[in-house]
Amino acid sequence: MTSTLEPDATRPSQPVMGKRTRRRGDGELEADVLAILWAADTALTPAEVADALATDLAYTTVMTVLTRLWKKDLAERIAQGRGYAYRAAVTETELATQRLNDTLAGVADRPSLLAGFVDSLSTDDQQHLRTILGELDQP
Repeated sequence: MTSTLEPDATRPSQPVMGKRTRRRGDGELEADVLAILWAADTALTPAEVADALATDLAYTTVMTVLTRLWKKDLAERIAQGRGYAYRAAVTETELATQRLNDTLAGVADRPSLLAGFVDSLSTDDQQHLRTILGELDQP
């Protein structure tokens, strides 16, 4: 017997005022919020982030995402009035580098992973990598 509280995966979500209705994948909302923080010139309030998302998300959902990013040290929060404003604590490049390092650390056969990664790069990216590695070899 199926519980009536379980979501029906075959039923599309209902549109709300013409806003986005597609369910995001794992981590996609955090990535969207980080992209907004990276693009901002100053710290943003949760309401400003919610407006920038242009979705029907509840304010509390945006607050939860911002709090999670803060707890992961991906966002900084600054006291502003009775609440907080948030800004990115890392750049997009720093986060990508951290994730690549985490992936490398979790693989037993690092040389094969690195070889596969390099093989998957475009010719231009391979040349950039050669240039960077050449610069590292310089005294």
